Amino acid sequence: MKAAALHILVKTEKEALSILEQLRKGKNFASLAKRHSICPSGKRGGDLGEFRRGQMVKQFDDVVFKKPLLQVHGPVKTKFGYHLIKTLYRS
Repeated sequence: MKAAALHILVKTEKEALSILEQLRKGKNFASLAKRHSICPSGKRGGDLGEFRRGQMVKQFDDVVFKKPLLQVHGPVKTKFGYHLIKTLYRS
């Protein structure tokens, strides 16, 4: 199974919750990713491209492959920090 997702990675849960609040108020995901994400994908608006199940850490995979599409999920804690994740599609 493959999927494509966007994410914003930050160091603290507090920061992730603050960004989530901005998203709920209608702010653009890609522009927030460019401004706040500490992942290299932030430069691409958080776009991770297409990947297979098992390529990401388990907590990340569980969201991408099990939660509803096109909704922002999180904060999701991994060894990298806190993610806000938006799955674009699965196939």
